[in-house]
Amino acid sequence: MYGDQGWPKELDALIAAPEHHKLLFENEKVRVLDTHIPPGEITNVHTHQWPATVYYVSCSDFIRYDDHGVELVDSRKLSSNPLPGTSAWSGSLPPHALKNVGKVDLHVIRVEIKGA
Repeated sequence: MYGDQGWPKELDALIAAPEHHKLLFENEKVRVLDTHIPPGEITNVHTHQWPATVYYVSCSDFIRYDDHGVELVDSRKLSSNPLPGTSAWSGSLPPHALKNVGKVDLHVIRVEIKGA
């Protein structure tokens, strides 16, 4: 098991979906991930163990699925979507996959707060 949530370590974003997640920085308090999902691509099922501040470099419509392929969120159905250059708070995320269904890159910097 891995961290406070108890999800398997092999589902960590850097291990399960390395083609879409890159490590920019890590120490005992934070981990900074660069997430980049081009249009039409879907990530492997993965987790985000810790809550984070998320900075949107570029935004696109997406669908988030659980680890069984059930749709959880379709950004096209939300009342508002983030804009490039804005930030938001995200809790830790259980096993999921994310598909970019928009026309531009989904590019996010995620500053995860360890032990939060």
